[in-house]
Amino acid sequence: MTTDASDAVEIRNALLRLRRGTGLPIAFGGLMEAGQRMRISELSGTATHALRSLVVTSGTGLGGKTVALSRPCAVTDYSASRQISHEYDAPVAVEGLRSVLAVPVVVRYRVRGVLYGALRTSLPLGGRMLDVAMEAARDLERALVVRDEARTLAAEAAAGAGAEVGPGWEQVREAHTALRALAPRIADPELRAELVGACALLTAESAGPPRVRLAPREVDVLACVAAGATNAVAAERLGVTPETVKGYLRSAMRKLRARTRGEAVVAARRAGWLP
Repeated sequence: MTTDASDAVEIRNALLRLRRGTGLPIAFGGLMEAGQRMRISELSGTATHALRSLVVTSGTGLGGKTVALSRPCAVTDYSASRQISHEYDAPVAVEGLRSVLAVPVVVRYRVRGVLYGALRTSLPLGGRMLDVAMEAARDLERALVVRDEARTLAAEAAAGAGAEVGPGWEQVREAHTALRALAPRIADPELRAELVGACALLTAESAGPPRVRLAPREVDVLACVAAGATNAVAAERLGVTPETVKGYLRSAMRKLRARTRGEAVVAARRAGWLP
């Protein structure tokens, strides 16, 4: 498994948060590949490219120890430490690193990557710094979970795009609702556009422009309403207030010339906005 462009953006964001939160001038990291190997793909604050694309095997070096134990690890003087093996001393020395910490990125009980923070001087890195670094890792974990869910839903939506109305059609509608609720939470514009495109595959929207124009948030609200959600539940799913949901719903109903929520859903389906 290689790190795609969207994953790289999330890793870089996590490294910047780690540097800002800990005050450490150097950070780097990457995701796991096949065979319990982790490849360092992103660098932040480094002076050389010595660490780029370095492959770290589980159990070796500081990062490999973190992968094997699935917990944070730190050393005060990397080259002299007896707590780790020393397969990667050469690139670490080229970059001039001394004190280094490593924290695992764990998704669904599996290590998915490692984030590092480092100094070029020999000082203890523990306590508060490790806590802050772990928070950066948690942020990356949450981003990876959302991306995994988005990819799964997009694949399910694409697979169900040609389904006929019948017993399986409700599952297609549920997938559409989940995609509409998830899309606004995706920071990466390319993946967000991919999800919205998957939504379109499930509706008549993909066949041509709908006659009634609805705003994206109006469609999001109608998708939740179509799934039976109350205003409060729709608000929780979409990350807005119930009053905001009411406002979007009223606007959509006016455009669709619907008097009730049910009529709005039927009209939105006829207009090609909902499956």
